[in-house]
Amino acid sequence: MPLESTADMNASLSTARVLLVDDDRALCSMLADYLAAEQFQVTAVHDGRQGVERVRAEAFDAVVMDITMPVMNGFDALREIRGYSNVPVLMLTARGDETDRIVGLEIGADDYLPKPFNPRELSARLKAVLRRARQPAATGSKPLRFADLVLTPGSQTLEVAGSPVPLTATEYGMLELLVRSAGDVVRKEVLSETVLGRRLTPYDRSLDTHIANLRKKLGPDADGQPRIKTVRGQGYLLAAR
Repeated sequence: MPLESTADMNASLSTARVLLVDDDRALCSMLADYLAAEQFQVTAVHDGRQGVERVRAEAFDAVVMDITMPVMNGFDALREIRGYSNVPVLMLTARGDETDRIVGLEIGADDYLPKPFNPRELSARLKAVLRRARQPAATGSKPLRFADLVLTPGSQTLEVAGSPVPLTATEYGMLELLVRSAGDVVRKEVLSETVLGRRLTPYDRSLDTHIANLRKKLGPDADGQPRIKTVRGQGYLLAAR
């Protein structure tokens, strides 16, 4: 099967189905109009419980979800969603509240965007998340093997010692890059631009949090050491046996 062209990829991204989950109805209306103008198909609901139920009932390509909402907050909604779906989730957080950002990433968010934000930035972040989720299908499905890890790009799945391990699209993208570069350091700047789709900025702990999640899911190596090693001042390395 031929690879998708950049134009084809962009076209498929712009027609993606996006679920907005935010109790600010005016913001949802404004964002829905903006994203619809870019050919996204947008559905909006206004509390976390509705978000959980819509993701369970319908197929969405991405979810944009606020944290502070009635009935069920964004953290609890994300925990429920991650129990049955790896749909990419972008969390909306209060500007300057790093704790909310880290917690969201730790429980399975793919990315975050602090409020207030420019709708163009939301669109760019959505497209980056969607590219991460869809890239494996465009690059083929031949399994990648490293020690007892088996990654299948086509289905974006991971097995560790024969057991399936669920990953978000972002976690998968980072692990695949590390596996393809096993034994070599992958610089943080490369991980950020390749996987997150943006330049690395000072004090951004997103990469560290995603790597910490991966370490927990992979478990230690045979010698009891983390499989992914931090090379101070440079990046991360998947240690070759």
